[in-house]
Amino acid sequence: MKYIASSLTLPNGSILKNRIAKSAMSENFGTQYHAPSKGLINAYRIWAKGNPGLLITGNIMVDSLALGESRNVVVEDYKDFELLKEWASSVKGTGVHLWPQINHPGRQAFSAINRKVFAPSALPLKMGNASKMFKLPLALKEEDIWGIIKRFGNTARILKEAGFTGCQIHGAHGYLVSQFLSPNSNIRSDKWGGSVSNRARFVLEIYREIRNQVGFNYPISIKINSADFQRGGFTEKDSVEVINLLENEGIDLIEISGGTYEKPTMIQGDVKESTKAREAYFLEYIKKARKLINTPLILTGGFRSVSVMEKALDNGHLDVIGLARPFCLYPNLANQIFDGSIKQFETPIPKIGIKFLDKLGGVELPWYELQIQRIGKGKSPKINLLGILAFWFSIKSLIYKSFWKNK
Repeated sequence: MKYIASSLTLPNGSILKNRIAKSAMSENFGTQYHAPSKGLINAYRIWAKGNPGLLITGNIMVDSLALGESRNVVVEDYKDFELLKEWASSVKGTGVHLWPQINHPGRQAFSAINRKVFAPSALPLKMGNASKMFKLPLALKEEDIWGIIKRFGNTARILKEAGFTGCQIHGAHGYLVSQFLSPNSNIRSDKWGGSVSNRARFVLEIYREIRNQVGFNYPISIKINSADFQRGGFTEKDSVEVINLLENEGIDLIEISGGTYEKPTMIQGDVKESTKAREAYFLEYIKKARKLINTPLILTGGFRSVSVMEKALDNGHLDVIGLARPFCLYPNLANQIFDGSIKQFETPIPKIGIKFLDKLGGVELPWYELQIQRIGKGKSPKINLLGILAFWFSIKSLIYKSFWKNK
């Protein structure tokens, strides 16, 4: 445990007390009005008692008219400020950092819960049968791009005022920032498209706007794809160039992930067996990145044994171990790692046998969301929870939100 248990000082001076981070997951656990629910707040209270160095929330959307899921938390004003303060204080007395992940879905927004969908370019998602669940997006106008940038800064500032100790920009998994970065979804001919530096302009302006609103002593992180694993898309070479630009801006922590809805590498069932055996999905990329930048790096995806985690830190390839789904089944995970009571942990892949849904994560994602809800309600995770129940939960949420949208 020499490395896992050691502290890490970020460039801005903030200190993570150990090298374990709960990475962001799809939570879908807000209220119908997009406030943090009491159950969601309690889940973070329980995770904080488990003693990781850092907790990163699931998606917090910057616009109530742009939702990735029906019960996303949205922060665009102060109407839920008291609940946000309660959420931020869920880690009080533990020394654990709590950072909101701030996001806009762009075209990855279900048509059932969004009246209009916007993206860098008017290009549809290419997902076979699942494409029918998404609208053709409208291309963003210049003034709308700047409006979204301002929203990111506004959301970060409100959350800082509520007591969160840092924030993360979601720049991965095919959401709006990722869409700007990829030439598959960004075919603009203005200053927001074309070269890598132009496609990176959106995320750089978001970073600058957040930094302007929260100050220099507040840690800002990003989650970014190593690649989107699609022909003609965002490549490792592009990604390295972007993280270099972000380092030059002064970003405090970079989390590496990969994939989009179209190529969901973040879904366990879409990962090669050889990659699973190695555990760290994006390790080869992060080795390259480590040689080029000094900004602290989190690697998320695949870690399931303590020995592999410790070795990855020992080799100096990364600085923080990102774990997501293990926290859904082992809410006291960090303590169990430190006291030696757990050395390896498994995360199942529930399925229902409908190929395109299983591949998209239409069962897998809500199955883990339901585990988070169980934790938030004071219940133990249920490893034998039926996949069909998770699928029904997902469908019911979309139908319910669609009803409210159209009232």
